[in-house]
Amino acid sequence: MVIPGHSKMLFLWGERILLDKCEDILKYQIALSLAPGIGPVLARILVSYCGGVQEIFQIPKSHLEKIPGIGPEKAIGLHSKEILVKAEREVVFIRKHSIQSLFYLDKDYPARLKYCEDSPILLFFKGKAELNSNRVVAIVGTRQYSPYGRELTESLVEDFLKYDVLIVSGLAYGIDIIAHRSATFHQIPTVAVTAHGLDRIYPSAHISTAEKMIKCGGILTEYISGTKPDRENFPSRNRIVAGMCDATIVIESGIKGGALITAEIANGYNRDVFAFPGRVKDLCSQGCLQLIRENKATLVTSADDIARAMNWDLEEEEKIKKMKKQLDLFLELDPEQKKIISILQEDGVVAIDLLAIKAGMPVSKVSSILLGLEFSGVLRSLPGKVYELI
Repeated sequence: MVIPGHSKMLFLWGERILLDKCEDILKYQIALSLAPGIGPVLARILVSYCGGVQEIFQIPKSHLEKIPGIGPEKAIGLHSKEILVKAEREVVFIRKHSIQSLFYLDKDYPARLKYCEDSPILLFFKGKAELNSNRVVAIVGTRQYSPYGRELTESLVEDFLKYDVLIVSGLAYGIDIIAHRSATFHQIPTVAVTAHGLDRIYPSAHISTAEKMIKCGGILTEYISGTKPDRENFPSRNRIVAGMCDATIVIESGIKGGALITAEIANGYNRDVFAFPGRVKDLCSQGCLQLIRENKATLVTSADDIARAMNWDLEEEEKIKKMKKQLDLFLELDPEQKKIISILQEDGVVAIDLLAIKAGMPVSKVSSILLGLEFSGVLRSLPGKVYELI
């Protein structure tokens, strides 16, 4: 299945696709990600040494060979016409299906992931989610979940609604898809990181969920179109899940599995890992219990536990929002109103007669100003004609 998009006219000259300037740069970015033997670390070294991604493919092989870690064989691979042709075709696919490309130097590239040493140099994204949201959490777990695991996942996602989070998972059977579906139901943005290109959805049973996710979340991958969901791609996918999130939450897991791999990677990135305990003899709780026992995860029982551990202070945020609202209003006030507010900001609770003295205005004038500000929701009156900002 190809993710729906809006086609654009393609221009061909012989067999070569004509690209505009931005698309030409994208072609080289894709080619670098496809170059044989060039992983994320070497790719960054090349960009640094050559001064840009396009320059890598334009300087002589003899110069490339001298860059640390490259050598003759990799230099030959970088000058392969085959990867440039493949990259051009991928640009056409991206253009046709309105897919966003995210190079590691772009501002929209997931900032948390950018500073992981092995993070992909290029990502492909279809959707509307803000990948650099203030709070991003991964929810992962076993495919062979229990009724308890399902209920726990759905309850956790619903409780996250008040915390304004982006939920990330892998679109797999089990806990992953339960988390995604619950998020879309509650209109919480959710992103799936896939182990294949965006010309398909795997498993195909989750196509309808993926289409809903694109409207309020998205699908993210490091793989070009045509890449199949081969077994070796999944652990690689898990590093993106762990790296782009503040925390990884393991709902249920056996003693082995993808959820534990993601948790281990998150630990390696010095990210928080949380695990829900289950009954001691339940097979699908053994992985969580092991993480807790080995101090690789913090035991939690609710979204509030996670919020406290992550220092998500909703009351403080509400105060900041109110202050911002007051500041916005302050900019629209006349000089006399601003003077009264400035006194209250500095002194806190102030009686009306003292306000009049400090403002250099008659009490009747101050009283009129205070009444207008109270109606605007900026301040409130206390017993004894004392006032304070809200």
